Amino acid sequence: MSESGDPLVSADWLMANISAPDVRIVDATWFAPWTDPPETAHDLWKRGHIPKAVYFDIDDIADLNSPYPHMLPDAVKFSSRVRKLGLGDGSRIVVYDQNRFFASARAWWMLRVMGHKDVHVLDGGLHAWVTEGGALDDLPTPPGERHFTPRVRSDLIMDARGMEQLVGSARVRIIDARPDGRFFGRDPEPRPGMPSGHIPGSINVPGNLLVTEDGRMKSASELARLIPEPAKPTVATCGSGVTAAITALALARLGNWDVAVYDGSWTEWVSDPARPIAKG
Repeated sequence: MSESGDPLVSADWLMANISAPDVRIVDATWFAPWTDPPETAHDLWKRGHIPKAVYFDIDDIADLNSPYPHMLPDAVKFSSRVRKLGLGDGSRIVVYDQNRFFASARAWWMLRVMGHKDVHVLDGGLHAWVTEGGALDDLPTPPGERHFTPRVRSDLIMDARGMEQLVGSARVRIIDARPDGRFFGRDPEPRPGMPSGHIPGSINVPGNLLVTEDGRMKSASELARLIPEPAKPTVATCGSGVTAAITALALARLGNWDVAVYDGSWTEWVSDPARPIAKG
């Protein structure tokens, strides 16, 4: 069930195709709460977005009964929410954000978990669009409800039990996308009371290393140097499943479209004191 090609599209491509009747545009900007952003992501969308873009809120399109933040909802809730956004069967979906793939990569992964194949991420996000001369709109986008048929790909999502079974196994690589200080246990986690460190056997490729200073994904050749053996079966993890999706996006660019994301990530892993923590 693998996909192919580049998961990213350029601002030039979007400008040339934005008027196509099947193209749907999604702003999935998200800011971690501990960064204390001056505006909410939704306020930024209201102030200026790519024409036709609807706002995709990962904290709302989520399992609100979970103790962990923005966990993937079940297929019924997901399809209900995206249907009301006008995202559905036959749509070519382009996701972007205003914050260096937070959380356009997460929305891209969520849509693919739910079985939608024709979804791409705008390389460079809103900044690239504006830099290339793209206009902004501050008017609400009439969504026009559209039917969405979920076809859940369970292979793209990993839970705590599955991760426990991977510890000590060499058959699947675990890539942790958190900053190295948190991974190695030198720096504290931003969520209060949470220990730092990493899942035993995992390797560290911080998500910020995959992105250029102007917010674009690095080239395939640069990514291959950062993540060797891209075809190796891989699970991506991070703090709460957002940065991990950037790892999955980067590996899709290298041809591996089957990377799973550990949805609960470090937040869930350390919730059980019986689970091992490695440092150093």
